[in-house]
Amino acid sequence: MTDGPEWFAPKRYGYGAGLPISWQGWAILIGYMAITFATAFLFATRPLILFAIIIPLTTVLLVITARTTRGGWRWRWGDDG
Repeated sequence: MTDGPEWFAPKRYGYGAGLPISWQGWAILIGYMAITFATAFLFATRPLILFAIIIPLTTVLLVITARTTRGGWRWRWGDDG
């Protein structure tokens, strides 16, 4: 179990996080999507700048998601435990 906030549910099968389970998780996900779409729209003709923004942004999202997933990230086989 994590000692911190729980913003995302774990995936039932596989490794990682599923959908957000709190408003903070939804805010992070919607903010990420908004920044990603805006960046893609603004820098569509400049792929280097686009990737220079998207890659660190995605890394930050993954770190936040990993730290705030209920039970942490681990491989799951569909059981509740």
